[in-house]
Amino acid sequence: MASTPAGPGTAEDTGHGRLIKDAVLMRALAHPARISIVEHLGQVESATATECAEVVGLSPSATSYHLRALAKVGLVEDAPGRGDGRERAWRTVMHGYTVRTDADADPETKQAERALIETFLTWEETRVRQALARADQEPREWSEASFFSEASLIMTAEELARFGEDLQQLVNPYRRRNRTDPPEGARTVTVQFRGFPTG
Repeated sequence: MASTPAGPGTAEDTGHGRLIKDAVLMRALAHPARISIVEHLGQVESATATECAEVVGLSPSATSYHLRALAKVGLVEDAPGRGDGRERAWRTVMHGYTVRTDADADPETKQAERALIETFLTWEETRVRQALARADQEPREWSEASFFSEASLIMTAEELARFGEDLQQLVNPYRRRNRTDPPEGARTVTVQFRGFPTG
């Protein structure tokens, strides 16, 4: 969605989702359940706390707490009521986000960035392990299509930045929000890319 989060914090639109660079927003997101909630709300039109609870594996009351915390900083908001309106529905205000602080950001913001990235890495690893645990149950074509790979590259900082942009361009046509009429048999797939100096 195009709306900018309300309340404290800033999140700029980068074309690849929101650029989150404010410590308040980073701290609000730095919990595996909240990352899962935002991810789920990015895939559906709206969801209740009970529906989100089924995804994150918490009770509806605990999930409601996390939803209210996300709403407080403007990362989720009330969705139009559904059915008889007895349970509150929520929706995200962003589809995808990038976390990046300025080079001269204060120590508090840098610390919040590291905490969020560490939380996100733990969340990603959990998803990978869950996928591996059910790999034997997948149809053969999906098992053969899945991949885990790593490459050691030699490049400059400028080349790495351009490489990241090229990967985003490659991924964009397949993003859920862009692919409104996927072919029969298409499924949600998670692709993870990371680029960082190691030597």
